[in-house]
Parts: sequence; C-alpha cells; structure tokens
Amino acid sequence: MENLQLVICDIDNTLVSPLTHEMQEYTKQVISKLHAHGVHFGLASGRPLDEIEAQVKRWGLEKETTMLLGLNGCQLWDGNDRSYHSYYLLETAWIKEILELMEPFNLNPYMYLDGGRFLATRMDEMVQYSADKVGKTIVLVDDKSEFYKEKNAKIMFRIDEDKMPEIEAYVKQHESNNYKAFKTQTTMLEFANSNVSKAFAMKEYCKRNHIDVANVMAFGDMSNDNDMLEASGLGVCLLNGSEDTKAIADVITEKTCDEEGFAHFIETHVFAPKGW
Repeated sequence: MENLQLVICDIDNTLVSPLTHEMQEYTKQVISKLHAHGVHFGLASGRPLDEIEAQVKRWGLEKETTMLLGLNGCQLWDGNDRSYHSYYLLETAWIKEILELMEPFNLNPYMYLDGGRFLATRMDEMVQYSADKVGKTIVLVDDKSEFYKEKNAKIMFRIDEDKMPEIEAYVKQHESNNYKAFKTQTTMLEFANSNVSKAFAMKEYCKRNHIDVANVMAFGDMSNDNDMLEASGLGVCLLNGSEDTKAIADVITEKTCDEEGFAHFIETHVFAPKGW
C-alpha cells in the first residue's frame, strides 16, 4: 500500500495469544517503527476501553497507539485530541428478547457493567475464565430482568465449541433488524445493536483525522473483524483466522498470531518495499 496512513488491529489471536495476553517484542518493535514513520496505529476489540487502555499501558505503547476501538465499535478513543465517543447500544427490550431467544440452550448470559464488573446468572468455569482473564468482578443474579434494566453495548454467551455451529444456525433463523449476533472467539457468541461495527468506528476516526479509508490496513482473525477488513483499503486475516474471515480478506498472513504473523507481514509487505 503506497500511501499507508492507518494500521488497525484486532487484539486476541491477531496481535496476542488469548492465553497469555502478552505482546511479543518483535510485534512491539514493528508498531514503534510504524509510529516513527508517521503511520497511525489503532487497536480494535470487543473488550471495553478500560481493559484495552490497561493493556496498552502494560505493553508500553501509549505513545504509539493513537486510536482505541472498544466493544466492537460502540466505543472510540481518539488519541490525537484525547476524546471519547460512544455509539449504538442495545435497547432494554432487545436485551430481553435476546435472553428469551437463547433460553432453549440453558446458557449462562453475561455482560459488562460499569465499575469493572461482570453480570451473570450463575458461576461456571467459562464465566470464571472470562472474568479472571480481564480482572472483572462477577455479580450473580437470579432474576434475568437485571440484564435489561439499562441499555448496554452487548450481551455475551460462552458456548462449547462443538455446539457453536448448531447455535449459530439457530440464531441465523431468528434474525432481527434491531440486533445481530456474531462469533468473536471459537467459544463466544455476542449480540449487539445491528448498527454497531468496527468498520463504523474506524470510519469515524478516519473522518476526524482526515484519513482516506483506502489508505487503511486492517488486521483480524474472526467474524467480528469482517466488516472492518472489508471497509479498509487492505483487509488482512491472520493464518489462524476463521474460514469466513479468510474468505472476505484481501490477503492472509504467511504466519499465525503465535508466530507474530502481523509483525512478519508488516516487515515483509510494508517496510521492505518502502525501504524502512
């Protein structure tokens, strides 16, 4: 890409292993080099901004990261003027409808609350894993109406990987104009406002900073990254990505996330041709 202005990346299974949440040194060096050459760098995740900000600080990339996109596009932080922006939430009636839709599967729904908390209906291994992974406090409730007292960015369901295809097909048969479901991990199905997308928030950032979307390179690995990859000038799927994301991507990396596929791709296809 001749006039590269922005590189935006999903986090889990794209930049870092979801098992360690740590970024390898080569990847950090590549991000720093992008910044040194005047390229904007952003992170796009299904996690809320507070979690992403904490990770950026732990990785020592506060200077290099000029954009954070949280909750799959519900939240945007523009580091150029240090402003926060919020977009489409789920209405309370829609959350109630989603819970009723998923009732046949006896799953344990959960959602983010303010103050670093998770709301869930019961303690199980998957919810404990999710909470421990991001340092959240679990709030257990018997009454599911607690989930739809207020609008929220999303509601999530941990699902056994072997059951995911069945449940995905079921949800597809019950599509709504108000909300959508998408897989963000092999064991995670999320529901959000149908207007929410990483692509939307990415475009908002580009408008604010006079960046041509054709000059954006986006990296991802899972279904919730698809619209971002499609909207960017070059959409790149990691070698370890899902089949649907590989299908819509312009190109697939030669290496996996664990092999630092992002860094290798940038080094090979951006730095080397430009003589950086």
